[in-house]
Amino acid sequence: MILAHRIALDPTVKHRIALARAAGVSRFAWNWALAEWDRQYKAGEKPTAAKIKKRWNAIKGEQFPWVYDSPKGANQQPFTNLQKAFRAFFRKTAKRPTFKRKGEHDAFYIENDKFRMDGHSVMLPKIGRVRLREELRFAGKIMGAVVSRSADRWFVAVQVDVGEVQKQRTGDGIAGVDLGVKTAATVVTEDAAEILTGPKPLKAALRRVKRHGRIVSRRKKGSHRREKAKRRLARLHYRVSNIRKDFLNKLTTRLVRENQAVVIEDLNVRGMVKNHRLARSVSDMGFFEFRRQLEYKAPMYGTRLVVVDRWFPSSKTCSGCGRVKDHLALSEREYVCEHCGLAVDRDVNAARNLRTAGLAETHARGEATAASNLVEPRTKPCTLAYTS
Repeated sequence: MILAHRIALDPTVKHRIALARAAGVSRFAWNWALAEWDRQYKAGEKPTAAKIKKRWNAIKGEQFPWVYDSPKGANQQPFTNLQKAFRAFFRKTAKRPTFKRKGEHDAFYIENDKFRMDGHSVMLPKIGRVRLREELRFAGKIMGAVVSRSADRWFVAVQVDVGEVQKQRTGDGIAGVDLGVKTAATVVTEDAAEILTGPKPLKAALRRVKRHGRIVSRRKKGSHRREKAKRRLARLHYRVSNIRKDFLNKLTTRLVRENQAVVIEDLNVRGMVKNHRLARSVSDMGFFEFRRQLEYKAPMYGTRLVVVDRWFPSSKTCSGCGRVKDHLALSEREYVCEHCGLAVDRDVNAARNLRTAGLAETHARGEATAASNLVEPRTKPCTLAYTS
């Protein structure tokens, strides 16, 4: 298993200039490669990252000699990343790669044999020794590192192959989790139902975000005051992101630590954000990040992650008698069954149905309580999917 530890750097002014230069080289190489890809495609050729990289290496010494002032990975890794991006695009699992912009995409890659970790410092090629805010917490083989900037802070994310990781669980329950907009998550176990209210950091800071955005737009382009205002706005967005990640990290860790199985729904997040009335709230909750964290944390605790198909009517189904309603408006926050008379919170009802669906499939497979019997992820569409 490969884990990444993102450590804050404490660079000097000289280091900051060198880090920004390396990020600029990486961004320039990506944009050059993408432009070359488009040129070859329009000319009727079949572009590949390998051919484009070969041409780049042949001309960079004459046309772009300043790239040698930065680490080698900064001008080589973008070609590999571009190939992966187009591969995902052709598989229709991601959007088409776009050009990167300064201030939004400030990062570069360093190979594992080009840098050295030494306690509270890291030795970066062409940049020098930079202080770390903390030591690397993982022990194992270092696979590489990515140096990036968030707002006005620099970080290094070190990828470490830690082998098999197994942590002790504190419980063996089975939890059904329904994500929502009004409430962050509704967790239903055998004994209780818990409604968790998320921090909604963007909503709380939206007034300040708009005000700082207006200040940026009023400043003259290229002026120092505009750059200062942009940094203030970036710091505010960075704080919002940290609050959201902190909540999701604590919630996902708690779920996999206290349960032998967690049942969630396969939400169409990309389709949900197309609804302009819900897009901001959906993004503020971080639905995709919630699932991503569960997928890599669950194997550490030996927890099974069950993903229910997105077409499963978890909200319309009565958790008491199993009847399915023909229509359920989003404004109906309480589920009332006309057949059995059950009246329950809408999100609690959905979470119960998710948990029941997970239990039913588990019993059908003959794996009711064995937490160690992990099932392989799905390879074709099915009603329920397992991630281990």
